[in-house]
Amino acid sequence: MSKGRLEAFSDGVIAILITIMVLELSPPEGTTPAALAPLTPVFFSYVLSFIFLGIYWSNHHHLLQAIKHVDGRVLWANIHLLFWLSLVPFATAWMGDHPFMAWPVALYGMVLLFASIAYFILTRSLLALHGHDSILATAMGTNFKGKVSVIVYLTAIPVAFIAPLFSCLLYASIAVLWIIPDRRIERILQQ
Repeated sequence: MSKGRLEAFSDGVIAILITIMVLELSPPEGTTPAALAPLTPVFFSYVLSFIFLGIYWSNHHHLLQAIKHVDGRVLWANIHLLFWLSLVPFATAWMGDHPFMAWPVALYGMVLLFASIAYFILTRSLLALHGHDSILATAMGTNFKGKVSVIVYLTAIPVAFIAPLFSCLLYASIAVLWIIPDRRIERILQQ
């Protein structure tokens, strides 16, 4: 079956998630820059989550450019990924409303961890469909960033109960790691 509907649906869901997050930002009661200060944690939570959703959207786009078709297993793996991404606005709002509190910070990390696992499952489903000699398999390589991300999430979640700010910095470090574009798929497609 064609990959076009999967790509369009996923793009739409991610766009809606970003919209939901921005609707959670409420303007302050005051009219001075000082009135914005209490919103700082909410804003930074939003920015971090916006970056993560942008990273998933970009990588999902590249992933689908390297394939020819999808099957039912891929559709469900994609829905699984979208499920975890759909929890990002909730986790973002809770973490933003309760900055540097253990449970909101830990839950945020759990959502990111399960989204990364879901993305891994999606890539494995695509590899199973297209074969280990496909363009996708060549481009994926060892998936160093994916493995590092899971390790950092597994570290940051329990650390949230000791040093929530440090956990937030670990999450931000993963965003920095991924914000640098991964050009493997682009290079392979250009060849």
